Amino acid sequence: MSLPYEIILIFLTYLWASIPFGYIITKLSTGKNILELGSGNVGSTNVRRIAGKKMSVITQFLDMLKGLLPVALLLYFTQNEVVTSSPNFIFLLAFATIIGHNFSIFLKFEGGKGVNTTLGASLLLAPYSVFISVLMYFMVKWRFKFVSLSSIILAISLPMVELIFHYMTSTFYYLLTCSVLIIIMHRKNIQRLIKGNELRS
Repeated sequence: MSLPYEIILIFLTYLWASIPFGYIITKLSTGKNILELGSGNVGSTNVRRIAGKKMSVITQFLDMLKGLLPVALLLYFTQNEVVTSSPNFIFLLAFATIIGHNFSIFLKFEGGKGVNTTLGASLLLAPYSVFISVLMYFMVKWRFKFVSLSSIILAISLPMVELIFHYMTSTFYYLLTCSVLIIIMHRKNIQRLIKGNELRS
C-alpha cells in the first residue's frame, strides 16, 4: 500500500472512530445532550450516569469496536496478502481510532477519554498487556470505587506489562503513547482526586 493510500485509510479510520456513540445513544434513549450533563464526556461512564447501565454497556462495546474493527481488518488483509503496508502502519491506524474517539470531528473535536477504544485497538496487538491491565482496572475499581483512578492505573499498566513481555518494541512505544494520552485526558479527574471531590463509580 502506497503512502497516499495509507493517509486516506488513516483519515477514514479517524472518521469512523469519530462517530460519537455515547452521544447518539444518550440522545436517542433520553433526549438529553450528554455534553451538558455529568462530566460532559461521551464515554460509557458518563452514559451510565445519564442513561443507565444498559446504555452504558452498549456504548462501551461500540467504543471498543471503534478500535478493534480497523485493526482486525488490516491484520486480516495483510496476513492474507491482500494488501501490504509499512511495518508500523498498524500502530498509526490503531492510534487514529483513539484520536477519532477523543477528538471527534462531529462534536467540534470533543469526545471521550479513549480507554475503551484503546483497549479495542490494542487487543490484537498486545493481548497479554490488555488482559493484565484490565484485571488491574477491576482490582482498583473494586478497592477504591473510582472509575477514573482505575482507568489511570490501567493506562500505566499497559506499557509496563508490555515492557516485561517484549522489551522496547514498537508495540511498547505505541502503548506508552496511548498511556500518556489517557492520563492527559484524565487531568481534571486527577485534580479532583487530589482535592478529594472526584465522583465515585
